[in-house]
Order: sequence, then structure tokens, then C-alpha cells
Amino acid sequence: MAKPVLLTVDDDPDVLRAIERDLRSRFSEHYRVIRADSGQAALETLRQLKTRSAPVSLLLADQRMPHMSGVEFLHQAMAIYPDAKRALLTAYADTDAAIQAINEVKIDHFLLKPWDPPENELYPVLDDLLEDWQANYHPPFEGTRVLGNRWDARSYELRDFLARHHIPYQWIDVELAASDPEVAQLMAALAGEPLRLPVVLLKEGTRLDQPNTTQLAEQLHLHTRAESDQYDLIIIGGGPAGLAAAVYGASEGLRTVMVEREAPGGQAALSSRIENYLGFPSGLSGSDLARRAVTQARRFGVEILSPLEAMSVRLDGQYKFVSLSSGAEISCHALLIATGVRWRKLEVPGADRFLDCGMYYGATPAEAVSCKDEDVYVVGGANSAGQAAMNFSKYARRVVMLVRGDSLAATMSSYLIDQIKQTPNITVEYNTRVISVQGEERLERITVECGASGQQDTVATSALFIFIGATPDTDWLDGVLERDERGFILAGRDLVRKPETRKKWPLEREPWLMESSVPGIFVVGDVRHGSVKRVASGVGEGSIAVQFIHQYLSQV
Repeated sequence: MAKPVLLTVDDDPDVLRAIERDLRSRFSEHYRVIRADSGQAALETLRQLKTRSAPVSLLLADQRMPHMSGVEFLHQAMAIYPDAKRALLTAYADTDAAIQAINEVKIDHFLLKPWDPPENELYPVLDDLLEDWQANYHPPFEGTRVLGNRWDARSYELRDFLARHHIPYQWIDVELAASDPEVAQLMAALAGEPLRLPVVLLKEGTRLDQPNTTQLAEQLHLHTRAESDQYDLIIIGGGPAGLAAAVYGASEGLRTVMVEREAPGGQAALSSRIENYLGFPSGLSGSDLARRAVTQARRFGVEILSPLEAMSVRLDGQYKFVSLSSGAEISCHALLIATGVRWRKLEVPGADRFLDCGMYYGATPAEAVSCKDEDVYVVGGANSAGQAAMNFSKYARRVVMLVRGDSLAATMSSYLIDQIKQTPNITVEYNTRVISVQGEERLERITVECGASGQQDTVATSALFIFIGATPDTDWLDGVLERDERGFILAGRDLVRKPETRKKWPLEREPWLMESSVPGIFVVGDVRHGSVKRVASGVGEGSIAVQFIHQYLSQV
């Protein structure tokens, strides 16, 4: 934790040096001493300290300063650091003003100049003030802070990005400035410059106005540039399948790089609880699973590039070249596609307008806290929807699941169905679908229709989370790999089952399990045609694929 600040202010250079010297002599081991030569300069220093979340324990100001007196400075400083102890340096003739300041500005003490010897005239007073401050001090959050509006899509994007990259952050809703003193103090500290929300404040004091995720990643020193232009194995996608392949590939000596467009962990990282994963009898969150897997991959030397997107693949003899969204191109002998799937869009009027400002596809577990005491609607009937509903139920007043079918049994694990039945604030509405969403600046209402009766009802809500199946994002591979009619990549036996796709296979040998229509390009996880949509199966496919990659590499 950073040392608390002692800030002293005086326009007389000799007095300022003297007080700084005496403060450092006594307090430098546990406090950081800063000086300013005017009240205005001191206020600017306080604003900068506030944006860094730096603690300030004492403000010591001379009363007689041009342009701004010590009392005027302390009065304005109260809005930024109301809990800092305030002391005034005065001449004998200013004691009446100092006494008045105690009553009006609530300064904690005034000191007469000169204060020699400090052991008798200065230190006992400040020791007492600082001891009192320490007794009531609660350390502030010192990491990344995001200021924005809950209903702003760009603010949500940044929060989602930080959460999925396991970067601790503090969310500050600027609309709470009227009711939350901490928010009001921070807003006061930022008042010197126009706010272009969202604003990100980094620990070292860097301020980013309306950054995109790439700019934020660079400031956080995330790995967005490849260390080499050639690898044994490139993995596109960082979900469970891609992470498993990365761990097995790197641990067996392959120089491996993984490219992930959002954050390692994929959709699995959004699961609030996975209770049927082998080896974790008490269950674990998707975020924990992703974090453990990333740590394991890095331990074996996997290079993880995120956020970065693969834009295209070109072939040149035995080499595969991948173009990245950064403009760089990297090559490999073996390529593994593990891009997973994206949530299918809710095609209803108003859906695009309220994206990320009341209507969301998936959700990080942290989003549940924002829905405290609200009515939350969850669309979907698979495990991901059920896990989200269970997580929201801990905070929301009521969670309503809207399910198109007449049962959860065909799409959801039985243990999760039992948990939902036993949770009193979760309601499941069957044979129901959303037909429109409405609101002004944010989502305010949805209209749902009962499939059996045709009855339509409009209900108030500010939170709609959608988990309605998924589609592969494989258009960037058009003309390179064979896909089925829905865009899933064909591999292994599925590739050679039909004559029209079998003729695309160029070798005499049969394609290996999970090998695509291009020898040396493999596909695993949800993006593969016919895959089992489970975390454990994705992990299994990723680890198995590495064995075939070794066989391929031994023949090139």
C-alpha cells in the first residue's frame, strides 16, 4: 500500500523548506511528504492524488497566502479529502481568524509560527492528529477504476473485458455522485477537465478517456504482439479446448502461441458455477477454471495473445499463415481452430438498440451484483442459462426464465434443474418467447408471448440476459476449410462421409480425427461439426488433437 501523504502549503519558500524538513525528519518512514507553493497548486495536487486513489492524512497550510488563504484552501480541499486532518499555520496576529476557522471550516488544529523546537511545538500536535486519522482510516481500492454509467454500452464493454481477463477493478457509477460521498469526492477531483465517459483510472495515475479494449489492453501490458513470426503450433481460440491443446502442446515441446479475440476461457468463463467437472466435487466457477488453465499454459511457455483476432488464413506449401487484427502475420506448421461459438442473436424489434444497456448476451458472474433487488429475465433453457439464473438469484428480487420449450429436461443437466426448483425467487415460464423490447435511453420493458395461448404481456425490467444457443463464427475461413450448412467446420470422418466433401481431401490417407479438409489444420471444441457442447468434452478434444498434430509434424 502507498504511504499516506502529508501535504504542506506555503508561499514563503523559506518557511516551506523548513516545514518540509521537519516533517520529513519525523514522519518520512511511514508517510510521504509533499509540498506546494500555493493553494491552487495544492488543490491540483490533491486532484491528481485522488485519481490515483492515494491516501492523504494531513493538510498543513499557511494562513497568509496571496490569491487563496490557508482557510480558503482547506475549505475547498474538504470536498476532495474530507477525512484528512486539517491544520493551519498562523502568526500570532491571525489567532482570531484561526479560531473562527475552527468553528466554520472545522480545522483540527492551528499552529503558531515559529514552531521551534518542533519536538515540543509541532510533533506532539501532529502525532495526535495522525494517530486519530490512522484509527479511522480504511484503505482505498488501489487498482484499476472504471467511471461510467451503468446503462452505457462502452462502460459495460470495459467492465466485461476487465472481468474476463481477471484484472481486479472498481466500478464507479457516476450517477451515484449525489448519494455516495466517495463518488462525489472523486468527481470533484476530476472537475478540472471535461469528463468523456467512460473514464479508466489506472493505479499509476494514467487516465484514459473513452478507451477501447485494445487501448486498455496496451496500458495494462497485456500481450498483444507476437514474439516471433513462426511457430510449431498456432491455436486460434482460448476456450477450454484451445487452452487444453495449448497446455499439452507446449508441455510436449511444441513452440505454441494462442490467439484469443476476447479473453481466455471463452463462454465457459462466464459460467457462475460448473458442478459436474471431474475432480472438483464442490464445483468451481468458469472464471476459476479459465484462470487455472491460463496459469498452467503460461507455466509451460505458451504465448497468449489477447485481445487479438485472427482475420484470415493463407496456405503456402506446408506452412499456414495467419493474419491478425493488429496487421501482423504469423506462420506455423500446424494450425488448430478452437474458436467456439457466439450467442445467437435475439431477432426482435429494438434488440440492437438496447445491446449492452439493459440487454446482454451472456454475462460475467460479477454482473449479478448490479441487479440487486431488481427483476431479472433470462432467455434460454440450457445449462448456461440455468447457471446464470442461479447466480442472479443471490442478488435479484426475482429471476424469470423464459423458455421456448415445455421442459428443461432435454437441454439442462438434472442437478441444475433440481437447484432451480429449490430456489424460491426463480420462476420458469415455459412455451414463452420475447417478441419485443422497449425503452428510452435503456431497456425498460419487454413483451413476451405464450406459445400455447398466444397471450402477450408487457412487463417492466431493466435487465434481460440472453442464452439462446450459438452459431459458429467461421466466415473468415471461407474458401479455406469445408464447413456444413450452418458454418461448423467438418473434420475427420464427417469430412469424408459425403462424396462432395470427400473429394476436397487431397491425400491418400484418411484425415485424422479432428483434422479438417486441409492437412495440418485441426479443429476442436464447439466450432467442430458434431461436437458435444460440454466443457469436459472440449478439454478432451484439445488434448487428443495434440497427439495427431505430433503425427502430422513427424511427416512434414
